Amino acid sequence: MSIEETRTATDSSSGGERQIVAFSLGQETYGVDIASVREIIPIQKIVPVPRAPDFVEGIINLRGRIVPVLDLRKQFGFEEKKGDPNQRIVLVEAGQDSIGVIVDSVSSVLRISEGSIEPAATVVVGNEIEYIQGIAKVGEELIVLLDLTRIISDAEKRTLREADLRAAVVQ
Repeated sequence: MSIEETRTATDSSSGGERQIVAFSLGQETYGVDIASVREIIPIQKIVPVPRAPDFVEGIINLRGRIVPVLDLRKQFGFEEKKGDPNQRIVLVEAGQDSIGVIVDSVSSVLRISEGSIEPAATVVVGNEIEYIQGIAKVGEELIVLLDLTRIISDAEKRTLREADLRAAVVQ
């Protein structure tokens, strides 16, 4: 998928810019650094993985590579959404591997000045703060900037813990 729209949020007090891919989950807009995004593809056949945690939707075959797919709605505790033609899989680089993340829709690529980004620590408290890089102000809109590699790492850790618990119960 090519992203047709590029907008710029300017702030003259800022020294640098960050380019993000903006996407929606429910009524909220989120963003992820474009450098971590490998590709954005339409939803395709996802093969479920038996006994996988709820947030692991399954795996896809992408040009001969097996890629695990997570559902961010489930990860964030939102209501499940199926069959929406606007949903996309955002392929993110996680070290040597790729992982797919299902989002409701991808809206644009934005250039956001560093001056328009508030640190997450001033806005968010609790465990969720580790996923959030900051909150960007773009006009009247607020965009939560996510570090998907941290979400992925947390997801992988939980998957391993759950697999270990199942193995302990079976023995």
